[in-house]
Amino acid sequence: MDLPVSFADRTRSLLGDEEYNKLADALNDEQPVSIRLNDEKLSSSSFSLFHASSDRVPWSATGYYLDRRLTFTFDPLFHAGCYYVQEASSMFVEQALKQYIGETPSVMLDLCAAPGGKSTHARSVLPEGSLLVANEVIRNRSQILAENLTKWGHPGVVVTNNDPADFAGLEDFFDVILTDVPCSGEGMFRKDPVSVSEWSPENVEICWQRQRRIISDIWPSLKPGGLLIYSTCTYNTKEDEENIRWMHDEFGAEILPVDAPAAWNITGNLLVGEDFPVYRFLPHRTKGEGFFLAVLRKPEGEAAQIRYKSTSSQGKKKTGASKANAGTSKEQLLAARAWLLSAEDYEVSANGMNITAFPEEYISELSIFQQSLRVVQAGVTLAEVKGKDLIPNHALAMSTVLVSDAFPREEISYEQAIAYLRKEAIVLSGSAPRGYVLLTYKNIPLGFVKNIGNRANNLYPQEWRIRSGYLPDEILMLLKS
Repeated sequence: MDLPVSFADRTRSLLGDEEYNKLADALNDEQPVSIRLNDEKLSSSSFSLFHASSDRVPWSATGYYLDRRLTFTFDPLFHAGCYYVQEASSMFVEQALKQYIGETPSVMLDLCAAPGGKSTHARSVLPEGSLLVANEVIRNRSQILAENLTKWGHPGVVVTNNDPADFAGLEDFFDVILTDVPCSGEGMFRKDPVSVSEWSPENVEICWQRQRRIISDIWPSLKPGGLLIYSTCTYNTKEDEENIRWMHDEFGAEILPVDAPAAWNITGNLLVGEDFPVYRFLPHRTKGEGFFLAVLRKPEGEAAQIRYKSTSSQGKKKTGASKANAGTSKEQLLAARAWLLSAEDYEVSANGMNITAFPEEYISELSIFQQSLRVVQAGVTLAEVKGKDLIPNHALAMSTVLVSDAFPREEISYEQAIAYLRKEAIVLSGSAPRGYVLLTYKNIPLGFVKNIGNRANNLYPQEWRIRSGYLPDEILMLLKS
């Protein structure tokens, strides 16, 4: 790899000759492949790999390195949200959340969230009863974010499409804000060769200034005593340590340590004369791409009480409210509610011709979001109303709160699963019941069809379909035991 001369000079002065040469050599090695399991759908004890092996990512309870890249596009378990393909270094966010959130239900914002790796990870790590707001400023990327979070299946999620400045009205609102800010991408050189050609000293200058604007915009939305997790995929100190020092000086932020055993080979602070805790992943020292993380606490609050609850929801008894509109009936709402586990925990409501479920304890927060933000989706879409008919939505099939026997199930083969994911017509067995049927692959829900006897109408989302019409000669995928 031909690295930019300016980058080489800067990084050599930062690391020293020996360390820089090791880094440059590592950037010419093959990129590691890693995945993270969705343990609400596929536990670590129930999967294996086909013609491949795996090692644990030490800082993630559900992260695995793979010795070969799987054929992800043609793995039905990938489309079913059983795992996410995520760069291993970035999984270190888990350690910060576990250490400082613990079992305290929290309201968290992932500010720059697309395509969804850290959002799906945070949603898995956050305590039960938490709410995640995943935001992406670019509209088409916010749709990809929504797709990945839908497949992950947790109902306590809101997806928004907003600029950081749009959150200004939510003052002292979030317990945790993750800012994986846009950066110069030095840590992505091995993964994305385009980032090498786009790198320049001028771009580094643009990036650190943009990062400070983002932090300045979002800082008022963090509760006193709340946590800001700052991360980049770059090496230089301007975008990393110098921004952390600026947050300390500008906002009085306390820079917090994260437990990291020496065996993980994570590099600390590279600023001369500074010793505040930061965590830098270098590819020649840790198995992964370049990554930087620091955790800061906002002052002037009791750190042990980082839970936002509006007065309207405190002490509120869960009743499982339902709200109809002109296009839906009370009977339809009750029918959709019957598909939910712990239905009393959700408000089921009609939005246009869709019926959705959202955690009832956060209804007041959702109302605030809808008034001040562009909400792409919230909670779980249960069904579409067509006259007297309820068409179950794909999000319900992906959800972890679907009652297991709400619909008849039909186990299908690998070939049928791929045909379904291509949105092709499916023919079920003669014993399959008529009407709406939940297809499963390896006993994992894959999506709905409407069985009319001679064929089944495919209800898989058109925009999510596998577009490739061929199968590779060799298919590597996860196996569920």
